[in-house]
Amino acid sequence: MIFWRVKSLDAILATAEKKSLHRTLGAWQLTLLGIGAIIGTGIFVLTAEAAQKAGPGMMLSFVIASFVCTVAALCYSELSSMVPVSGSAYTYSYAVLGELVAWLVGWALMLEYSVAASAVAVGWSGYFVGLMQNSLGIEIPFALANGPFAGGVINLPAVFICILVIALLVIGTRESATFNATLVAIKIAALTLFIALTLPVANLENFQPFLPLGEAGVVAAASSIFFAYVGFDAVSTAAEETKDPQRNVPIGLISSLAICTVFYLLISAGAIGAIGAQPLLDETGKNLVPGSLQLAEQCKSLAALGQQPLVCSREALALVLREIGWEKIGNFLGLTAFLALPSVVLMMLFGQTRIFFVMSRDGLLPEVLSRIHPRFKTPHIVTYVTGLGVMAAAAFLPVGKLADISNSGTLFAFMVVAFTVMILRIKDKNRVRPFRTPIVWLIGPLAVLGCITLFFFLPADAKLVFPIWSGIGLIFYFLYGYRKSHVGRGVDTPAGGEDIISQVRPLADCDPDGTNKKTE
Repeated sequence: MIFWRVKSLDAILATAEKKSLHRTLGAWQLTLLGIGAIIGTGIFVLTAEAAQKAGPGMMLSFVIASFVCTVAALCYSELSSMVPVSGSAYTYSYAVLGELVAWLVGWALMLEYSVAASAVAVGWSGYFVGLMQNSLGIEIPFALANGPFAGGVINLPAVFICILVIALLVIGTRESATFNATLVAIKIAALTLFIALTLPVANLENFQPFLPLGEAGVVAAASSIFFAYVGFDAVSTAAEETKDPQRNVPIGLISSLAICTVFYLLISAGAIGAIGAQPLLDETGKNLVPGSLQLAEQCKSLAALGQQPLVCSREALALVLREIGWEKIGNFLGLTAFLALPSVVLMMLFGQTRIFFVMSRDGLLPEVLSRIHPRFKTPHIVTYVTGLGVMAAAAFLPVGKLADISNSGTLFAFMVVAFTVMILRIKDKNRVRPFRTPIVWLIGPLAVLGCITLFFFLPADAKLVFPIWSGIGLIFYFLYGYRKSHVGRGVDTPAGGEDIISQVRPLADCDPDGTNKKTE
């Protein structure tokens, strides 16, 4: 039975030793990796989405989302230090809950990474359009910079950035890591400047009413803004490339999450205090749904009158600075987002390829997806396949809907991780745990309860996408994965013996000419 197809932790570690990436990443690099994946569309763009759902109360939404991510991160840290291999929640659930649940988790992670990358691409598009208009006087036609849900036809800038990032990943992960480290530094510097300029001019009156849509609006905003934190699990997918993972992975996970939480609270306080963040309502006083045509039409009407509230902006932080008199610095922040958001797209797609690798290694996905480019030594086929899906979603869907859809899969994966930690404390209590989740019988249930609560506060369409996506995944599993599973067939290594992992250039072990360094 598929529920009893459990791959032991010892078998997972043994497989990883046979077919593993070089361990080259330290705690500092992992922290930068996490910050690069976390600080992106969530704070640059979803600030407007959260304001439309909760008004100034979105500050509480950041706290709620941060709390759920913190308890999930503590669970992730214990598992990633015990099982320092690629695959994240998929690997952990395979060892504890069996192959069927592991497949569903891996399938959900595909949804998370792919749709998240699309959301960030759409966010980048908003800043690109604003930068062109405010800095160079070039106005991109509305129909070509917005998808149908926003009143346009296609989001061409979002398509462009997807193509660029796909090309970068195919060329090689060494270039990707250098690119990411540079842009993380740019993001931190720009956001620090934003805080320094907005907090001194904050007006307490802009915080009233603090909860215009009540407590339900705060939790609904938290279910969306949760997207702003989920990049931390990209650190876990890089465990197989980490030096001393038992120490460095937990440090990288929790450090990156803590740094980003402080930034989010300070930035949201600055934005609200500077220009306000009240939601737009319809003629009956009901809240307009973010990403809806009704909201887009009302924002158009206000723009015609020369008004642009925070909730209408596709470049929220740049708008705040321009409104308080720092137009050039606002343009600079727009330039920062223009340069930095691609790093988040890159890390989401990078994490996606690692999930594909480990699932292919277990025989649940065709190994052809993990074939290596003969020249660049990168997984080009899986990058192209994933990239096409990301590009299609970015072209036609708004950032809010994409973020909510991504969250539906992510919340399921985090919930499974929390269950896994608690089950392992009973089933495998004697295994060495370099990092132990503190008060696990409180932290674990809180993580499960938090994920379930946020899921039920997602919009109805986002909640429907997850079961539909899971149903498609189950069909694929029973048609292919169930029959080809290495655990089910008693196979220890991929069919054909092809080494699909060690040939891939690791993040920080490549010479500038594109050749691998020799390791001791």
